[in-house]
Amino acid sequence: MKKIEAIIKPFKLDEVKEALQELGVQGLTVIEAKGFGRQKGQTELYRGAEYVVDFLPKIKIEVVVGDDQLQGVLDAIAGAARTGRIGDGKIFVSEVLEVMRIRTGETGSIAI
Repeated sequence: MKKIEAIIKPFKLDEVKEALQELGVQGLTVIEAKGFGRQKGQTELYRGAEYVVDFLPKIKIEVVVGDDQLQGVLDAIAGAARTGRIGDGKIFVSEVLEVMRIRTGETGSIAI
């Protein structure tokens, strides 16, 4: 099993969610976040004064999938989240050792 964490632009959330639903992904966690990457924020002009916004609004999506679904989910997220401009985000993949559904006590891939 793999845990996929994707940091995306907020306006791309619906497209990513729909792409994952088409693949049959059932569980999804969405977290509102702020951060920056290589673009190091942006400069804004407000009432004639310039100021730097260091932390840009982002969305963090977390999903756990079986190993067999990994590549399809990665492709779906990347395709739906891509704008071609700086700040599109990143996707991180990590190994999940165990999953347990609290209600039933099921473990492993059945619990996803």
